[in-house]
Amino acid sequence: MKKLELTNESRVLVLTGAGVSAESGVPTFRGMNGLWEGHRVEQVASPEGFAADPALVWRFYSLRREGAAKVQPNRGHVALAQWEAQLGDRFLLATQNVDGLHARAGSRRMLAIHGELFQSRCERCNVPFDDPKTYFAPPLPTCATCGGAVRPHIVWFGETLDPTHLERVGAFIEEAGERLVFFAVGTSGQVYPAAGLVDAARAVGGQTWLIDAAPSDDYAARFDEVVVGKSGEVLPALLR
Repeated sequence: MKKLELTNESRVLVLTGAGVSAESGVPTFRGMNGLWEGHRVEQVASPEGFAADPALVWRFYSLRREGAAKVQPNRGHVALAQWEAQLGDRFLLATQNVDGLHARAGSRRMLAIHGELFQSRCERCNVPFDDPKTYFAPPLPTCATCGGAVRPHIVWFGETLDPTHLERVGAFIEEAGERLVFFAVGTSGQVYPAAGLVDAARAVGGQTWLIDAAPSDDYAARFDEVVVGKSGEVLPALLR
């Protein structure tokens, strides 16, 4: 593995995906056929699905909350939190994971770009709030302010990412320029706009690293350095 060399001017941007959470044992709840209990994922992860059957959607996310609450951050999560502690504002983490494990490991300069599993929000007020509860059966949650339906604070199919998250990542990349070191960790590079961050990093002259247990050839070809392995093993060694 090539040695990572950072200077006092380096700026580090990290994108993490499902592979990082998988090492902690976070359940996926989707079978080999892509279905959950016979339901297409769009039925439990889209605005249309929630409108059609909110009880089904809440049962799905209640199971995910229950499963995520039982697992712990792994060495990869901890290493990134330690890295942030050393670099301060020269570090930014953007995660596609919703399970909260990065925050539990100590990450603070972090953007949960696909939402947060342990938060909910009113469909009318649109303000997220912490919510670790499970809702396996009615009554389903309603907003204490306006009485509107409350949904999981997750970016569903057909929805766009929070523009403030994209703006913050974009500003970090532009400000860093050639000082940028970008890492994609445990992500397949199939979901945009996150999959395009490597191209944005290269466009400003930054270094790009991919760390993944089974990287795809197409995604790997877009990086300067590719390290095949589990993040919980590679990151602690790399950051040493």
